[in-house]
Amino acid sequence: MARIAIVEEVPLEDPILVEGFPGVGLVGKIAADHLIETYEMLHYANVHCEGLPRVATYAAADGSLRTPVRLYADPETGLLVLQSDVPVHPAAAVEFAGCLAGWIDEEAVLSVYLSGLARERDASPPELYGVTAGAGDPRVAAADLEAPPESGLVSGPTGAMLADALERDASAVGLIVESDPQFPDPEASSTLIEKGIDPIAGIDTPIEGLTDQAEEIRDAKEAFARRMQQASEESSQAEPLKMYQ
Repeated sequence: MARIAIVEEVPLEDPILVEGFPGVGLVGKIAADHLIETYEMLHYANVHCEGLPRVATYAAADGSLRTPVRLYADPETGLLVLQSDVPVHPAAAVEFAGCLAGWIDEEAVLSVYLSGLARERDASPPELYGVTAGAGDPRVAAADLEAPPESGLVSGPTGAMLADALERDASAVGLIVESDPQFPDPEASSTLIEKGIDPIAGIDTPIEGLTDQAEEIRDAKEAFARRMQQASEESSQAEPLKMYQ
């Protein structure tokens, strides 16, 4: 049965949901993991939706099994973070988005969705762009996000959730960051947090752990990235629209 199973009640005022599905550069997952760790967020709920793989996961040095998709919350910042240990197959993305949408509406959550835009980058910092759905939210306007310079689309579960928000006229923002197309990209994740999530949420998240330990994070995530490359069609990503498709 599709449901959000509450593990621990956490009082939240004007909550903001940050979605961290794996995708190009693993930018969403790295950002989500960093927020959860930095703010020592509480395990708020387990996500049981049709379309999610029927698997159980476990953490290092912890023998307790857990669901592959979970929600974490921090009452101080008002953040909710969706952490996923697995990709969602494209055929199930729409069903999953619909499952989560009911809960988002009920909790009056502003949703922030994260995507990587595959780009071969030089030494310059990655560019960040913002796209929005719904009537708009003053918190998003305050972030002053730059619009993408070219037409494009967002695919995978992130794209499905943005499409669902658009259909329901729900307030949502998509953050699109230039990302390494082949390897985990902690620098792009840092940009997502510093220039996107923080201004929207009105917080100041330390990102030194991402920038100083980029190599360590890269090594830890490479095996995950290889699995994602083998099933790249399941990834959330932004990509330009080709003129002659």
